[in-house]
Amino acid sequence: MTTDPVVAKQRVRAFWEATPCGTRGFEQPEASPEFFARLERERDAREPFISRFARFGEWRGRWVLEVGVGAATDFVRFARAGAVLTGVDLTQHAVDLARRRLVLEGFAAEVHRADAEQLPFADGSFDFVYSWGVIHHTADPGLAAREIVRVLKPGGEACVMVYHLHSLVALQCWVWNGLLAARPWRSLREVVAAHIESAGTRAYTTAEAGALFDGLDDVGVTPVVTPYDVRLTRSLYLPPWIRRWVPRRFGWFLVVTGRRPHATRR
Repeated sequence: MTTDPVVAKQRVRAFWEATPCGTRGFEQPEASPEFFARLERERDAREPFISRFARFGEWRGRWVLEVGVGAATDFVRFARAGAVLTGVDLTQHAVDLARRRLVLEGFAAEVHRADAEQLPFADGSFDFVYSWGVIHHTADPGLAAREIVRVLKPGGEACVMVYHLHSLVALQCWVWNGLLAARPWRSLREVVAAHIESAGTRAYTTAEAGALFDGLDDVGVTPVVTPYDVRLTRSLYLPPWIRRWVPRRFGWFLVVTGRRPHATRR
């Protein structure tokens, strides 16, 4: 695996440029109303807890930035709620999908291709910055986190999901790619970086996830059990009720929330 951050970023961009998150295997024509409807159904079925953290309805008339719009399912929900909305993504594919979806639903918002590590906005621009499953793919997630804090207004809030190292998903990945591959010495971090989504994917302990956002006040880190924690194959999941028996501390998602201080810390 390359240690050159420029090459690493190019590989990450190429991976997501080919297939934006959640769109693999769709038979509906891309960017059609049917395509977006299926995306939304699957998002609701697999991650119904998103609205609890995104709080879409609370941002009407307020300045919201989504870092990593992907196929724009969450993005369009902020638009529907009346947010003054801006989105960025590393890939042109995602930007095009987001713009198409806005047109189909009759909304206006700014969408730009941009790097999470170099957000093209002034300090203190947004009331809310949201990023779901994105910055753990960047070459420097710490820098991306600092950029999120930088563009928040004083008192503004952030909600960022990253992957959890001490989770059932990471353990499953190690069993398949470490233990059963006769390479049990491989660490959880190594197998996640090599085998989950784009190359170099990071996963964090709860303490590490919180430390990414030590520039915020009232930082909270919430583990969330997901369908992916009880997935048997790419498309086969155990029944939803099984998730109630999985301790929350082993969930695959860590949702970090916090608020930018009103005054500069000394």
